[in-house]
Amino acid sequence: MIEMESPREPELPICDAHHHLWERPPSGYMLEDLLQDLRVGHNIVSTVAIECRYGYRHNGADELKPVGEVEFLDSIADRVASDPTIKPRIAAAIVGHANLLLGDAVAPVLEAHIASSPRRFRGIRHSTTWDASEALRSDAARGLLGDSKFRQGFAWLAKLDLSFDAWVYHPQLIDVAELARAFPSVPIILNHIGAPLGTGPYAGQRAEVYQLWSSGIVQLAKCPNVVVKLGGVGSVRSGYDWHQRSVRPSSIELAKILQPYFEHCIEKFGVDRCLLESNFPVEKLANTYANLWNAFKRMTESYTPGERAALFHDTAARVYRIG
Repeated sequence: MIEMESPREPELPICDAHHHLWERPPSGYMLEDLLQDLRVGHNIVSTVAIECRYGYRHNGADELKPVGEVEFLDSIADRVASDPTIKPRIAAAIVGHANLLLGDAVAPVLEAHIASSPRRFRGIRHSTTWDASEALRSDAARGLLGDSKFRQGFAWLAKLDLSFDAWVYHPQLIDVAELARAFPSVPIILNHIGAPLGTGPYAGQRAEVYQLWSSGIVQLAKCPNVVVKLGGVGSVRSGYDWHQRSVRPSSIELAKILQPYFEHCIEKFGVDRCLLESNFPVEKLANTYANLWNAFKRMTESYTPGERAALFHDTAARVYRIG
């Protein structure tokens, strides 16, 4: 059962810095589904659409097939912009995928992305999650962020003024820090607070995971080109039972659980390098859109108006260049 709360502080402007759109039978999460969540009453003024391997081209060179997703997301943004009944700027910024292991050959892929969405394409996400346990999904080989070919491709992000969304697990945070130091001019956006894990070999090890995760956050915060997305903890990988419960967690419960993680990030990075995300529809398995943003608002009640503006909107708008 889902107990939908009324939105707290419904006037507070929000840029949802991370959501997906996809069709994955037997269910999907497309524009109409997102709009339904946005109608709960929070003041979502813009969103950032992140790649999820959907909408790829069916024909042509394999390396260019991900351009189809950016084309799809840009068409959604155009559709919304032409509809006066829709207030939020959906997909005001778009993050696509390109295989950085192509090395220098990734340049035409990135250029194709830019051409397909010249007003909204901001960067790429190349998922590099890895863990030795088969209980966790690994999207990449071990040590990919340090691979010479990967870094050759990564260098093109600096040349084309693009950002990188880093999707890793918490034991890999030091790898992200090393990458950030090697490419100080590339903005790196850490997804989902670096994914502190709670399943597989990490089940029942929350204190130990927090210690390793928090030390990684400290190292990352020393890299001025890195910012961190606060959110994404509702996924099954985090080890909470929210998706199995008959009643989903309230914003009060969520705030209590999330606060130590969020406050540590904010303390080390500062509000100007932290941005809030829904991570819908992944988070939808465990939480509601209304309750999630209520939790974020509860956690920041003691912050100044300027600090809250940065967390809920301004940092995301600056990082993703949403005018």
